[in-house]
This record gives sequence, structure tokens and C-alpha cells, in this order.
Amino acid sequence: MNQTPDVKLPEQTAIWQDTLNWQPTEEQQALFQKLFELILEFNQQINLTRLIEPHDFWEKHLWDSIRGIAPLLSGKIPINPGDKIIDIGTGGGFPGIPVAFALPDSSVTLLDSTRKKINILTTILEQLNSKNASPWLGRAEAFGQHPKQRESYQLALLRAVAPPSVCAEYSLPLLKIGGFGILYRGHWTTEEEKQLQSAVKKLGGILESVDGFTTPLTQGIRHCVWIKKVKPTPKQYPRSVGVPAQKPL
Repeated sequence: MNQTPDVKLPEQTAIWQDTLNWQPTEEQQALFQKLFELILEFNQQINLTRLIEPHDFWEKHLWDSIRGIAPLLSGKIPINPGDKIIDIGTGGGFPGIPVAFALPDSSVTLLDSTRKKINILTTILEQLNSKNASPWLGRAEAFGQHPKQRESYQLALLRAVAPPSVCAEYSLPLLKIGGFGILYRGHWTTEEEKQLQSAVKKLGGILESVDGFTTPLTQGIRHCVWIKKVKPTPKQYPRSVGVPAQKPL
């Protein structure tokens, strides 16, 4: 007989406050809990995450997602009501859904090329009564050439999607001038940094900063790499579907 796992998330109020100088409201905490329950439910149909233990889910999905936008929560980098955010390759909805909870005045697009995942995320967001997150089926290369999408986002989030230079080609065409791409990474090497700097220069961007930290429960090594759009991206980028990954800049 299978044991039903404990599906109560830890609140970790002190850790939120100590690490991010932010903590979820009661409403946001309830949304995190409901999201966890829904992910567990739909995980039986399609693999949305391997992290089904409450502390793992809290640290590696919720805390990690919110840690990526810490400079916005602190006011160090401004975010304005109505600003558009895109989560490229959202998968199970991370980091986009927790970011949408944390920034309720923003508009978050969850982009993924797997129809089944987008269908499930649509159902999950309906059950969460989400007003500011919208799943979209598509590829970043096509999205970046769409007139209504190109250069319309203030923030692009990319977690576990592709090598950094490929992430740059996916994200920078979608960003407004002055907008940021945030690459959620584990370890970070000088070689990756050189390749990324070369790519962003061609795409109208600069490498703004590399923010290294450890996760609060398991002390895992993480980095958030910030790239900034400083001038228009040349029209040939992003290249056709599949090309950036096959021939990175």
C-alpha cells in the first residue's frame, strides 16, 4: 500500500525574511500551498517535477524562483505596475508562477513548447484563480520574431533551459531597451561568462552582473546571471527554430 506523502509546505517565515528581506503574505502562502498540491496531483499525469518532498519543493522551486527576483523585491531594480515578464521554457511553471504570486501587479507569460504542459498549467492557473499569469504554447525563436512580442517585455526568466549564450538569444530580442534577462544557473564558469559576453554583445545587451549564493536548506551553489538590453537587437536574431541550440553564438 502506497503511503500518502505529507503535502504541507513549511512556512519558513524566518528564512524568507533573513535571506530576501521579504516574506509571503498569508494569501501568498496559501497560493504556494495550493500550487504544491496541484503540482503533486498533475505530476501523476506528466512529469512536472521530481521534487515532491515539501522541503525540497519549498527550497528548489519556491525560494529559488523568488531569489532570482530579489533585486526587484528590494527596490534595487524598479518594477512598475503592468510590466510584462516572460518565463521562457517554463516547464512545470517555475520560476514564472511563484514570481507572478510575488509580483501581482505584473503580467507574466509562461512560454513552453510542450502542449501537454501548457494545457496542465492552464488548468492549474484556473484553479489558483490567477489573474496575472498566462500560459503560451510556442518556441522562443518564433516568439522573438513576432511583432507584438518582440521588445515588449521588461524581464525574461530562464531556468534550466539551455547554455547561457543560447538563453541570451532567446531572451534579448523579447526585451525592451533597459529590460533584463535573468539566467538561473547552478555552477558558473569563466568559460561560460566569456561565451555569454560575446553573445550578448551581438544581441544588443551587456552582462550586468553575476549573483552567486547558496540555498538556505541544503547549501546548494546557485547563480543568477543578469543581462541587460541596452540597444535594439539586430533583426536576424533570434535565428530560426532550433538554430540557436545547434549553432550557439
